[in-house]
Amino acid sequence: MSTPYSIRMFLPDGDPDGLRLIEKSNWTGLGVVFSRSGYKDALKREEFQRTGVYVLVGASDKSSLPTIYIGEGDPVRPRLDSHYAKKDFWNWGVFFVTSNQSLNKAHVKYLESRLIQQAKDAKQCNLDNANDSSKPTLSEADVADMESFVQDMLKVFPLVGLSVFEKPGQVRGAKELLYIKAKGIKAKGYETSRGFVVLEGSEAVMKEVPSIHQYLTNLRSDLVNKGVLQERDGCFFFSEDYLFSSPSTAAGVVQGRSANGRTNWKDATGKTLKAIQTASTKEVD
Repeated sequence: MSTPYSIRMFLPDGDPDGLRLIEKSNWTGLGVVFSRSGYKDALKREEFQRTGVYVLVGASDKSSLPTIYIGEGDPVRPRLDSHYAKKDFWNWGVFFVTSNQSLNKAHVKYLESRLIQQAKDAKQCNLDNANDSSKPTLSEADVADMESFVQDMLKVFPLVGLSVFEKPGQVRGAKELLYIKAKGIKAKGYETSRGFVVLEGSEAVMKEVPSIHQYLTNLRSDLVNKGVLQERDGCFFFSEDYLFSSPSTAAGVVQGRSANGRTNWKDATGKTLKAIQTASTKEVD
């Protein structure tokens, strides 16, 4: 059972799409979310002068996955100023510092390295980082503190709209197994509070229908490039568990066409996900 916690979000400008300060219960960390368009105004905040780790987020016309860049700064402002001038892909960002300024250069290098590896393992984004970040040598106590800091950041990221660090094994709330059998392929997975997980070994059609949405074409291409979808015996198969944003996206990737995941995914008895959810709602009533 997960431990309950609270998140406090403060909007200094009163704009829900503008600058946001994020605090979590029993944590010295402080997250600062900012937009590219509001970057210059946000610089008046003294948090930009602290040591921290940051993530820049943008999109690409050629990919359905977000593009991110992970970095660190001591303080963060000079690095962010450089990216504001030289990196065009990002349109918003978030950085983490501490309220008591307890992070040092070695700490944030460790955090940067961990987030880069976490993003690579999850395969939910395109990394703009050209090179890996090597972990610095920290004491055993510092490593424990930084690992705890990473876990707290991972709890905050989805709440600000960034879910690129999550792997299926970390997703809670798994339900019963659901299946798709179509065009000679078989796939299985389960719905969670964060989306839909298609399990390793599941199959997907290789040929897409002409009417498929470009988003799905791009996503299937992303998954092939990342090695999640691999070719075998005339179809694709999933080389690992993969978390999709919704049952419909998962069903669309599996079948190579736009799909309604609520009706396409079925349990072992043939009952659709929609029917299962409807029955569950009636039981609660």
